[in-house]
Amino acid sequence: MTDFELIFNMLGERATTEIHRVEDSTGVPKLRSDAKAGGDIAGGARKKLEDRLGQSVVSKKNYLKQMENKRLEK
Repeated sequence: MTDFELIFNMLGERATTEIHRVEDSTGVPKLRSDAKAGGDIAGGARKKLEDRLGQSVVSKKNYLKQMENKRLEK
């Protein structure tokens, strides 16, 4: 996982949390709808960045393994 993937994941989670808070959501259907909206926000941002860069920001890399390797190299 790359840093961009982590950022967009955090954006989706934070957007979902804020939607829950602002709309005072209760019940599974409404919470599911809020989660979908948060995911759409993050997905839209990711797609805009990919369009601008002309390449995908999604990878098969494992971010935690990258960090371990960097620590070992020092």
